[in-house]
Amino acid sequence: MARVVVDVMPKSEILDPQGQAVVGALPRMGFSGVREVRQGKRFELDVEDSVDDATLEQIASTLLANTVIEDWSVTRLPESDQA
Repeated sequence: MARVVVDVMPKSEILDPQGQAVVGALPRMGFSGVREVRQGKRFELDVEDSVDDATLEQIASTLLANTVIEDWSVTRLPESDQA
């Protein structure tokens, strides 16, 4: 078994209202210095070792991300991080 992480983020040119809301709230809560926040999604998949990178990329691009407005990345975690 392998643990795979798929991170999905809005493309840089896409407005991120949730991120903007966080940036607006931080100063009201006494936090300063944060200029931008982008909110995305993280998927963790436990897959058989036989699942190749091309299949994982197809899963990410067809099911987990809307490629029109989102970028994504697939990362296989080292075994030491899978505890």
